[in-house]
Amino acid sequence: MGCDEIEAGACPGFEGFEKRLEIEFTCCERPEQSGVKVNKKTWLRSLAVSALEEILSAAQCSIVSGLSNPELDSYVLSESSLFVYPLKIIIKTCGTTQLLNAIPALLNHASGLSLAVCGCRYSRGAFLFPQAQSFPHTDFREEVLFLDNYFGGLGSGSKAYKLMDGIWHIYSAQALPLPCNSIPSSSSYTLEVCMTQIDASFASLFFKENGLQTAREMSVSSGIANILEDFEVCDYAFDPCGYSMNAINGDAYSTIHITPEENCSYASFEIMETTTLDCLQALTYKIASAFRPGTLSFSLYQYTHDQEEEVSKAFHLYGYECTEPIHKTLPGGGMLLFFSFTRIAKVLNTIKLK
Repeated sequence: MGCDEIEAGACPGFEGFEKRLEIEFTCCERPEQSGVKVNKKTWLRSLAVSALEEILSAAQCSIVSGLSNPELDSYVLSESSLFVYPLKIIIKTCGTTQLLNAIPALLNHASGLSLAVCGCRYSRGAFLFPQAQSFPHTDFREEVLFLDNYFGGLGSGSKAYKLMDGIWHIYSAQALPLPCNSIPSSSSYTLEVCMTQIDASFASLFFKENGLQTAREMSVSSGIANILEDFEVCDYAFDPCGYSMNAINGDAYSTIHITPEENCSYASFEIMETTTLDCLQALTYKIASAFRPGTLSFSLYQYTHDQEEEVSKAFHLYGYECTEPIHKTLPGGGMLLFFSFTRIAKVLNTIKLK
């Protein structure tokens, strides 16, 4: 995940901002009949690694490492991450990958397992080097048209938003009524954090030439190993620089990706977990304290609106100026909360609650 991975002259640095695709399936053709109990060892998790590689090849990336538990399979990719549940798949890819081109192969394999799509969410930040992207990622309108070709006919239709002048892009489509397997707990959150202008001393830990050679050494020295203490971790160090980490705990997952070069420094953190808002808030402080970025953006998805006001007030970082939160209702009733921070004071060691 370093700048050298892009062809010479293609762009001035590596594109750290990920494209994220999440597709949910139901185990029958009619979503309203999907109360069938999921066999955790079948459906999407039954796909052979060769089938997953075929899907990923269409997006121009590959598997470099893996980790599994009884709930899901996790894979570190040459460009970001893949998570496979029995009835859900999440793919994140960075660089100049063409993530959406993986959709036809993915849907073909899912159809072979008698699975039908019941929901899709796609998100990404603003590319650092948009000129390096290829179709359909050259423009968000093209991405929406591409996605609508596959998911626009779902019962709720689709919605697409370009937030804060393009800082964040989100597309969502959902079948109605919601299948049983698509209704998460009201305390289930998916949090995506994107960070630029990473603290130089922190970023230096992810260059092998500076002394740390293994991913584990980088995880420990940077403090990443202490962020998710209850999770099983699979980390990976790239040559000559760059770092990726997937972590799983039951049906929860998290992932971190770091592009440390000064001219394109970027890091991301994502977690999907059933937890309390206080725990999620404390986790974001750990992330900001470790990475000490110049800018952060938070995208928080939850199924219900029960804590909408509390969520809006939850994330405030000392030394950073915060934008007003943006709320969007997505198909199927989910809520997206988005806001961003810009550093206004030097924060050396600790991010404190206002």
